Amino acid sequence: MYIKDFAGWNTLKQGIDKDAAVPTFKEREIWWCSIGVNVGHEMDGKNRFYNRPVLVVRKFNTRIFWGLPLTTQIKDNPFYFQINFKGHEAVARKRCVMLSHLRLYDSKRMHDKMGWLPTEEFRAVKTALKALL
Repeated sequence: MYIKDFAGWNTLKQGIDKDAAVPTFKEREIWWCSIGVNVGHEMDGKNRFYNRPVLVVRKFNTRIFWGLPLTTQIKDNPFYFQINFKGHEAVARKRCVMLSHLRLYDSKRMHDKMGWLPTEEFRAVKTALKALL
């Protein structure tokens, strides 16, 4: 049985909120983001930072953006969109963008830029997202 560590996440979240550092980011970039421990079937982050890769879909200002989390679990359904993402790795890995998990993030959650999607692949993600909405 999986037990969620809400207390550990709350402690880390308080530190993230106090941090004054705000990274510079752009649309199409993929960042490690501390997305936390969430309720029910909402996607959780992993490891001690409660993080996972997040694609910046729409930047509203220097602080907030719409983001889509990524997973290495490949699923063939309208709520997941498969991409090939290279990042810092030598070869591209198949991943899925979880379209149904679109949410607003603060840039304080970002801590390491992994890379970016090519323009055409980013357009395809946005088209799939619009079709879902």
